[in-house]
Amino acid sequence: MDKVVVRVDRKGRLVIPKKLREKLDVRDYVEVSVEGDKIVIKPIKSVADEFFGVFKVERWPKDLDEFLAKEVTEGWLRDM
Repeated sequence: MDKVVVRVDRKGRLVIPKKLREKLDVRDYVEVSVEGDKIVIKPIKSVADEFFGVFKVERWPKDLDEFLAKEVTEGWLRDM
């Protein structure tokens, strides 16, 4: 199990060391929760990463996650 000690600054921020970020592929967002007396940080995968290459688009939307969520929802509604 990888363990490191990091400093929490006055604003409550901390830096996740690069080695750990790379190991878990942490990119933009993480989920932070409390389990008992522990703070748990879990990486969140982008919807865009999950569906990369599934949709054929002529130009990329500004917010790819929002676009994919809309397309998936509309697809489910069509299939009902």
